[in-house]
Amino acid sequence: MRTEHFDFTLPEDLIALRPISPRDSARMLVVRGDGTLEHSFVRELPNYLDSGDALVLNDTKVFPARLRGNRIARGTTNPKIEVMLHKRIAPDRFLSFVRPARKLESGDLVLLGESLRAKVLAVGDGGQVELGFELAGARLDAMIAAAGETPLPPYIAGKRKADEKDLVDYQTIFAQHEGSVAAPTAGLHFTPELIAQLEERGITRDTVTLHVGAGTFLPVKADDTAEHKMHSEWATLSAETASRLNRVRDAGARIVAVGTTSLRTLESAASEDGRLHAMARETDIFITPGYRFKTAEVLLTNFHLPRSTLFMLVSAFMGLEIMQAAYAEAIRERYRFYSYGDACLLLRTP
Repeated sequence: MRTEHFDFTLPEDLIALRPISPRDSARMLVVRGDGTLEHSFVRELPNYLDSGDALVLNDTKVFPARLRGNRIARGTTNPKIEVMLHKRIAPDRFLSFVRPARKLESGDLVLLGESLRAKVLAVGDGGQVELGFELAGARLDAMIAAAGETPLPPYIAGKRKADEKDLVDYQTIFAQHEGSVAAPTAGLHFTPELIAQLEERGITRDTVTLHVGAGTFLPVKADDTAEHKMHSEWATLSAETASRLNRVRDAGARIVAVGTTSLRTLESAASEDGRLHAMARETDIFITPGYRFKTAEVLLTNFHLPRSTLFMLVSAFMGLEIMQAAYAEAIRERYRFYSYGDACLLLRTP
């Protein structure tokens, strides 16, 4: 499909720079398969689900992946650089996005923070740089934690610096496994009170893990979606979780994916007959209209960037025209957009 079909204009003042408090007081636009729209709040989520339905949440944890420093030991200047670590490939090596990458060459040394040193092992396209650190494993993790910042998305980071509030705000309450450079933002809306209400209604809860990479913020630059290449991300679904979710489907209940990362994990782990299987591997699944979903019937998600793979995914889930109308309504009603913004609940017609 033409990428331009997934474009829209968003007033800049609708980009949320801070989350609402409490988290579950965010607004929620309910979108049904027939195109019907309803205005609600995240705290009302239990009213749209049935006993026996299963929530699937991404339990990844964001790490302080943004680092600032300088190139050292080449030439007469030590230019400043900003590094976004986005994928660990060895105990002492990360793939990263660097600005400005043109200042670096293979073999350069960089100093990040006050004392974290790394060597440039390779410089690729699109600002991607492979860094090899002097430290490894837990010692390197501790240094990154000390020197790094919360990796807020560029549409927030460009307007304000990350601060101590973001250490809590940009993390879900069920985050466990560190490895993401971006929060699974639909999960940010959950509070202990909302979880308790869902449990009282008989709605079960399972987790998957997908470590979100910085590629999630990259726009699709190709004119045709078929020409876009997704960045791969590590995803895990346990055998026990797969078995439980298969039983949910067998009983006639629904799988409710909380966030596009949970949905991408489920779809990556499903066979053509819709059965889920244990998985622990990279996935680069790219979902666009025409894709046949095999797992979730319900998706809770935030409002996404124009021309993004995430808006393409929700358009595949509900239909492009329905989602174009839903986003137009959200803009008219001044919903808050993107990572710290409001939510939409997509109830797909099987």
